[in-house]
Amino acid sequence: MNQSYLSILFIVVLFAVMYFLMIRPQKKQQEKRREQLSKIKPGDQVITIGRLHGVVDEINEAEKTVTLDCDGIYLVFDLSAIASVKQPAVVAPAANDDQKADTTSTDAPTDSQTSDSAQESDDKSADSADDSKAENK
Repeated sequence: MNQSYLSILFIVVLFAVMYFLMIRPQKKQQEKRREQLSKIKPGDQVITIGRLHGVVDEINEAEKTVTLDCDGIYLVFDLSAIASVKQPAVVAPAANDDQKADTTSTDAPTDSQTSDSAQESDDKSADSADDSKAENK
């Protein structure tokens, strides 16, 4: 009789340990995820389970879908496809123009100067290719 009580007690302890080591943490993790998904709003940066990064554009609660803006391409996903949410970064207020003028260097080429010189080199290489084709004929 004592042996049967001991084996029943062992089984009960085994289930209790399993509950505290496996089931309870999983329920907490599910609740945290459910809360995270319920707080998603347009403008949040998210990562899907396929590791696609995008910005939330629209949320459809009725269909449980979310529309993501991925560099101008709008994709619709189930809410369950969102792996993690990164809140949008707070944009620092812009410095006034006087401070910007002091920090820029006049020695470095600007983006427009760099793109102009790249365009000129592309034009020159295209002209030289046209000249070599004309010489071959």
